[in-house]
Amino acid sequence: MKTLLALLLFSLVHIAAAQNDGGRQGPAAVRQVAEQFLQAQTRGLPGHVSISVNKLDPRLDLAACAAPQAFMPTGSRVWGKTTVGVRCTVPTPWTVYIQAKVSVVAAYIVTAAPLAQGQIVSATDLATMQGDLTTLPAGIITDATQAIGRTVTMSLQAGTALRQDSLRSVPAVQQGQTVRLVSIGPGFQVSSEGQALTSAGEGQLVQARTQAGQMIRGIAKAGGIVEVSY
Repeated sequence: MKTLLALLLFSLVHIAAAQNDGGRQGPAAVRQVAEQFLQAQTRGLPGHVSISVNKLDPRLDLAACAAPQAFMPTGSRVWGKTTVGVRCTVPTPWTVYIQAKVSVVAAYIVTAAPLAQGQIVSATDLATMQGDLTTLPAGIITDATQAIGRTVTMSLQAGTALRQDSLRSVPAVQQGQTVRLVSIGPGFQVSSEGQALTSAGEGQLVQARTQAGQMIRGIAKAGGIVEVSY
């Protein structure tokens, strides 16, 4: 009888201990939630993405959560050194923050030779390098077509990583330029000359004046064309 009672007591103690262990949220599981969240958020980024999530303190005491949710705290971004939050709402609310690092190794565009301010960029002016985009300034150009045909806003040394803010689009139509006005409507197209009253890049709205003095608005096209639709 004593042996039976001892076995029963032993079983009850271990069942209670198991229930207590099952009632806690393991730090490894929380870390996995954060890692899966970052993987989903970085899907589609160019190049090779690598994610490193710091381990949580194994002594962290969190109540078990059926559906922990990861989120980006205000001011954080999925880029470089960052912070991911993981929270639980039921049955016991809790929130933890985990440090992580996201690296994005991809090709980016640099100057192959020195470029002078005002120079129009051509394909031969550019070269490609590989690197971690998260360590470079914001607005880095990763596609040469984003730079070719644009004007350099400042002098750049060879090997300089090109940024969006270091280039500007060359106007397709410049103020005061004689332009070709192309009027398009259902079943007709009429062409005449006019004068641009504003400057505009390709695809932008521009104001012009016809030879008769009429003020019109149209879409700037390459080659000094203003397309007016009716």
